[in-house]
Amino acid sequence: MTYQLDFTSLGAYWPQFLAGALTTLQFTLYATALGLVIGIVGAIARGSHVGWLRLVAGIYVEVVRNTPFLIQIFFLFFGLASLGLRMPIFVAAVLAMVINVGAYSTEIVRAGIESVHPSQIEAAESLGLSRFQIYRDIILKPALERVYPSLTSQFTLMMLMSSVTSQVSAEELTGAANNIQSVTFRSMETYLIVGLLYLLLTLLLKAGFWGLGQVLFPRRRRLGTVL
Repeated sequence: MTYQLDFTSLGAYWPQFLAGALTTLQFTLYATALGLVIGIVGAIARGSHVGWLRLVAGIYVEVVRNTPFLIQIFFLFFGLASLGLRMPIFVAAVLAMVINVGAYSTEIVRAGIESVHPSQIEAAESLGLSRFQIYRDIILKPALERVYPSLTSQFTLMMLMSSVTSQVSAEELTGAANNIQSVTFRSMETYLIVGLLYLLLTLLLKAGFWGLGQVLFPRRRRLGTVL
C-alpha cells in the first residue's frame, strides 16, 4: 500500500497553523518570564535559614518535578473545576506551564547560587553592602550568568512541552494541527508541517535567548561564550 503526500489541501489552513504557532510563543513567553521569577524566589527560599520557608519550597519542587505535566494541567483545568474553581483554557495552560517550569528553574538557579564562593559574599559584607545589594550584584547576577544556558534549554523544552496543553483544547500549534487533520484527513502532511514549525520556533527561541544573553551578560560576549 503506497501513500502519496499531498500538501495542496492544507494551503487554506495556513492562518490556523500560524495562529497556533503564535499562541505557542505566547505561552512560552509568559511561562519564561513568570517561571524565572518563581525560580529565583524559590531558589532563595530553598537556601533560606527559615525552616518552614525552606520546607514549602522543597515540597513544591519535589511535587512538580515528580509528577507528569499532563496530570498537573488536568488537575488545574478539570480538578479545580470540580471544586467550583473554573478558569479559561488559556489561563489554565499558562498557569500549568509557569508552575512546572518554575520548579525546574528553582533547582537550576539554586545550583548557580551555590556556585558563588562564600569569600565573595564575605568581601561584599566587609565593604558594607546591604543584604539586597549582595543578593543582586554578588549572588544573583553571577549565578544567573553561570546557569543561563541551562535555563534557556529548560525554557525551550517547555515550549515543546506546551503541545500537551492541546489535551485541554488549547488552540496552540498541536491543538490547531489536531483540528486541521480531523477535517482534511491528511495526518501525515499536517504533522510534518507542525514538526517543521516546532523546529523553526526552537531555532527562533535559541536565537532570541542568545541575543538576550549578549545584552544581559556582556562578559560572556567579550569572552566569546556561546549563550
